[in-house]
Amino acid sequence: MGMTFQVKSRLLALGILCLSSFAVAEETPDAHAILKTVRIAQAAQNRTLNGELRSAGKTVPFRLSMAAGVVRYEFKTPPLTLQLRLGERDSRFEEITRSGTEKITPARFDTRVGGTDLSYEDVSLRFLYWPKATVEGEQTMILQKCWIIRVEPGSLKDSQYGSVKLWIAKNSGALMQAEAYNDAGKFVRRFKVISGQKTDEGLWILKEMRIEWVDRGQSADRAPTYLNIDGVAK
Repeated sequence: MGMTFQVKSRLLALGILCLSSFAVAEETPDAHAILKTVRIAQAAQNRTLNGELRSAGKTVPFRLSMAAGVVRYEFKTPPLTLQLRLGERDSRFEEITRSGTEKITPARFDTRVGGTDLSYEDVSLRFLYWPKATVEGEQTMILQKCWIIRVEPGSLKDSQYGSVKLWIAKNSGALMQAEAYNDAGKFVRRFKVISGQKTDEGLWILKEMRIEWVDRGQSADRAPTYLNIDGVAK
């Protein structure tokens, strides 16, 4: 956001970025409990995937690895390695360089990945840990019944966004869509899962996600960025 965000598909992995097999209890739609389920699903992933970001004719390949609660994105052009450590109550977002590992602070959250519309904050999945969360309703997305959860950061200094809406599948805990708003409540970014794919183990992971961004001061929206997962890396 700018889902830089499944967005596995989740996001945000985004993303963030795999479709989870963890179930969310429909009977007790507590917002914080649902978010915890998504975090557990993210941390439980153990796989390596190849993917790419496509934006305005530009393609940025990357390698995504997930193991023991650590998610790592490796880009070759330009060289960039981002690492996300998922904890029970918080996460740590880092950049790995030749000189060592550096924590990424909110001052760098709006940095774009590879010149695309995906920002560092989108990749960090920080919104899954935000303290303010409420269930706002339900909606079906790509044949998946979803809870709609609105989250807000503890302080506006902690994010480039004022709030984020999340569409989380009831039967899987997958993040199907995320919409980010600025501190004035205006829409600025959307991450939407377009399709998924099945692995050899029978699990579903993200295939394609569309990232849309409203450019401030422009009369028309920017061309969308697409995040594609080619499949499990060999």
